Amino acid sequence: MPHDGRDMSDTAAETQLSDPVALAGAAAGAAQATLEAATAALRGEVTEADGRLDGAALEERQRAAHGLAWLATYVESLRQMHAWAQRLEEAGQLGELEQLLLQIGCGEYLEQIAGGIPMSQGEILRLHEIATGLEAHLDDPAVATLRRQGNTAPARARLVAWMRDAGGRATFGASGLDDELEMIREQFRRFADEEVAPHAHGWHLEDALIPMELIGKLAEMGVFGLTVPEEHGGLGLSKTAMVVVSEELSRGYVGVGSLGTRSEIAAELILCGGTETQKAEWLPRIASGEVIPTAVFTEPNTGSDLGALRTRAVREGEDYTITGNKTWITHAARADVMTLMARTDPESTDYKGLSMFLAEKTPGSEAEPFPDAGISGGEIEVLGYRGMKEYELAFDGFRVPAANLLGEIEGQGFRQLMQTFESARIQTAARAIGVAQNALELGLRYGEERKQFGKALVAFPRVADKLAMMAVEIMIARQLTYHAAREKDAGRRCDLEAGMAKLLGARVAWAAADNALQIHGGNGFATEYEISRVLCDSRILNIFEGAAEIQAHVIARRLLA
Repeated sequence: MPHDGRDMSDTAAETQLSDPVALAGAAAGAAQATLEAATAALRGEVTEADGRLDGAALEERQRAAHGLAWLATYVESLRQMHAWAQRLEEAGQLGELEQLLLQIGCGEYLEQIAGGIPMSQGEILRLHEIATGLEAHLDDPAVATLRRQGNTAPARARLVAWMRDAGGRATFGASGLDDELEMIREQFRRFADEEVAPHAHGWHLEDALIPMELIGKLAEMGVFGLTVPEEHGGLGLSKTAMVVVSEELSRGYVGVGSLGTRSEIAAELILCGGTETQKAEWLPRIASGEVIPTAVFTEPNTGSDLGALRTRAVREGEDYTITGNKTWITHAARADVMTLMARTDPESTDYKGLSMFLAEKTPGSEAEPFPDAGISGGEIEVLGYRGMKEYELAFDGFRVPAANLLGEIEGQGFRQLMQTFESARIQTAARAIGVAQNALELGLRYGEERKQFGKALVAFPRVADKLAMMAVEIMIARQLTYHAAREKDAGRRCDLEAGMAKLLGARVAWAAADNALQIHGGNGFATEYEISRVLCDSRILNIFEGAAEIQAHVIARRLLA
């Protein structure tokens, strides 16, 4: 029974559109036509006569180009929500809850496409900024119906009634995944609820490392070898399974959900670029959790410009000596091996002179975090995303065996790293979904428990609206991420899809955390409340694995090239 005392059947007819799946399909087609027209118009402005992109013109029209990336992300979101609903309908699983998520999500995103897409809090992209006349492509009856009747106050209220009856879990609506993946979800959901969530806020407040005991339990569950092939000691599961696991662990605590990221990156690097000897030596140890990797790429003052890296590696007999500085290195003190990018060609000034190393190191202690000769480091204090700690590292003649040059060929480092970006961004999108789910659960719980003016906060429409849109956007981001993972599993290029999933997922996580804190009011600003941690944790998702602006630029270049 919904909490307003009315029978659910009384309100279904008032809120539910007739055949929302067909409406969503037709509207997605109209949105696709809008995107195609926008792409063609902007391409004409930023390409040379031979079809190559004009870098200066693209930079001049950067706002429009990034807006195109967001438009494409919205259009793909509409397509994937329609595809999700179709699958559920064919399986007889499309219930009223799912139909509400579909119609509200499609209605809202169509309204934003027509009226303005938020690229950030202060940057709203209007279609006319890309090209004039694009709004005409949205002149479609299905679009009009969803814009007027999809995301309405009664529909949102109805959705929240379903959410309140679901017992507070944030996975609202059927995922559309198969039974095996749902069994995996349930296993890791229980683990997160029992082993992670009760301790997460304490770890955050104390700025403590995640206990090695918990890391051992994750290793036993196969977290560090989820997608590593069985012949190399892993579970050989799909990237979609990796997404599900990352969602649930990040729902408990993003630090725990991120523990597998470095193993995922390291394993992918070795699988794609390593020699057979390197695969045999490293993959089983990474998959079992015996070896904890860390990624050592970023340098001070370079940020996303990896081609400008200056750390150098000089061959000296059977070793390379590494000299230079790195920053924002996660879990560095505890790590056993670093996937380290350095410049092996001193004459190069771009990515072509970079090489990747599997640089072994001794795990440090609190008293001596970096005991090896030639490496030192200091902790970077951060607002959130704690549990593994961030470090600045300085290398001064740090020795790495030449046999640990990935692939044993110099100059391949940038290409090898690019091969990992699809998986890394899909995994980051999954972490974002988990953080957003955590925020939604905290906001819904507080909204139920906190009484004001004689009733629960969730009974007030503005509070309920926030919760409804959190649930809707989480489902949209989830379907976009599952789509990218399925493309990766099928062996198809998916840098575009992965980038879109990461771009949207990060924004959804931040919005969910911000709105859940707003529901908490002043209490949300107190560090004793968990939502204060979730807000800090969510903010980093828009920065690492490619800041939102870089991500939008990459997507735009793919669309326009």
